[in-house]
Amino acid sequence: MLQTILQHLEALVSFDTRNPPRAITTGGIFDYIRAQLPDFRVEVTDHGAGAVSLFAVRGGPTRLFNVHLDTVPSSPHWSADPLRLRVTDERAIGLGACDIKGAAAGLIAAAQATQGDAAFLFSSDEEANDPRCIDAFLARDHGFRDVVVAEPTQCEAVLAHRGISAVRMDFRGKAGHASGASAVDASALHHAVRWGNRALEFIAMESHRRFGGLTGLRFNIGRIEGGIKANVIAPAAELRFGFRPLPSHDIDQLHAAFRGFAAPDALGEYEETFRGPPLPAGDVAGAEDRRLAARDLADDLGLPIGNAVDFWTEASLFSRAGLTALVFGPGDIAQAHTADEWVSLDQLQRYGGIVRNILGPA
Repeated sequence: MLQTILQHLEALVSFDTRNPPRAITTGGIFDYIRAQLPDFRVEVTDHGAGAVSLFAVRGGPTRLFNVHLDTVPSSPHWSADPLRLRVTDERAIGLGACDIKGAAAGLIAAAQATQGDAAFLFSSDEEANDPRCIDAFLARDHGFRDVVVAEPTQCEAVLAHRGISAVRMDFRGKAGHASGASAVDASALHHAVRWGNRALEFIAMESHRRFGGLTGLRFNIGRIEGGIKANVIAPAAELRFGFRPLPSHDIDQLHAAFRGFAAPDALGEYEETFRGPPLPAGDVAGAEDRRLAARDLADDLGLPIGNAVDFWTEASLFSRAGLTALVFGPGDIAQAHTADEWVSLDQLQRYGGIVRNILGPA
């Protein structure tokens, strides 16, 4: 089965699905997948802005497999063409091989080797934090109870992960000569720095929080920009930050706290630019019950259960919509988004075999 998976992976990697620019159409990679699933009912939908999905169904399944086909842009540090798969004795190397076209190739190979009920949703917008494909699917009367979302988890079922939120803040100051005594309190950049100090102190106080093996609140100030020059008090500044909460955190309460760290007269705008819920999603009180339901699903499918992870996945979007969701795929997240990205051949073979067993008889 491994050779079949590698043949499909070679084809999938050759299609340029980098996101950005997400110059993805309903042809190309989607034409290829459609041709590989002749016994499936296939719908290809263009959701705009390069977001395209392919929904394939055989029989009457109640469980959905989801995998995204878009990749991050390739860095200049690749040692060879990132869109040409290279196979060594142990690795398959290519853009998206780990994250997560290897799983897509495994799904296709498993489908071709079986005749049982199956449903696949291939999407192309995960790397842009713009979940048009998943949102559109969940808005339809889909009828599924469970979903297995492919991301690199070393072929272990992940039942819980952090949420994610990204924020843009505008700080206001009052321009003037930096020699004045007012410079310390009037600078928008100084307001941003003070806010950052308070936010970091808050993060330290959250280090005791726990959920499913995860600890604390992840936080990062990604960018501070503003000001004119060293001898001019900055009249405006923009700060962008992100945080990754535990399933037991209340994201709205966290936003209220972060917003409150800015002096009211210094804060111009506070805008959440993206939010992805944690897994399991929903109200904080029921998070553990939903995690246990996902554990039961993993047991039913015969999947080994791994630890909770710090990275975010679209499994949480399905969970928020009421499906029992877990994350399961080949590869290690440490190889995702890297130059010369790779997935081990052992992981590909193991994933394909597990999915083939789940889908049923040949």
